[in-house]
Amino acid sequence: MQSWFGSTERAERFYGDQVLDHLNDAMREFVARQEMFFLATADSHGECDATFRAGPPGFLRVLDAFALAYPEYRGNGVMASLGNLAENPRLGMLMIDFTRDRIGLHVNGRAQVLTDEELRERHPELPVDPVPGRRAQVWVRIEVEEAYIHCAKHIPHLRKASVEEERAWGTDDTRRKGGDFFGAAARADERAGDGKARRGRAEDGLAHTPAPPAGNPPPR
Repeated sequence: MQSWFGSTERAERFYGDQVLDHLNDAMREFVARQEMFFLATADSHGECDATFRAGPPGFLRVLDAFALAYPEYRGNGVMASLGNLAENPRLGMLMIDFTRDRIGLHVNGRAQVLTDEELRERHPELPVDPVPGRRAQVWVRIEVEEAYIHCAKHIPHLRKASVEEERAWGTDDTRRKGGDFFGAAARADERAGDGKARRGRAEDGLAHTPAPPAGNPPPR
């Protein structure tokens, strides 16, 4: 594609100037203050999933220049990202600062899923989060293979709300989790209802179909 678009020379400069195999000091400081990131994974067949992770500043932990880790909180039980990582440990992360520096950081690497006890055995300095809903069920440790800038060119400049709404960490309250915002569950109920109605009509039709006279051959 670089040949097709005539960008090979420009890409080579980017690789040489910007792509590192570790987190330098500026990157480590940037990661340590992030409150969210976007996560990309794929299963063993290459089927992709993109998702979002968030927490208080520091939830994404820099372990050293070559590794970082994030906690997996209790969620909807689907385990899409962890399921993918169990089959294919490669992942991509994108952190974007929308409010201060308007810049992004890509980190690509190889993941390892560890229990809280396993990671704390290696890194006893990890703090314990005081909020029960933010206690890690497991941790994902990432071995950094590539770290590079995402330019500010198209990043919108956002402003944080002056009063932060209380977060519903760990809740099972459907409304507080967003309810059926996109109407998927309601549509599923409609489809289920339609299916029951169709079955009912079919069964009703069968119930009212007269039986063939005795002795007649069955219809073909």
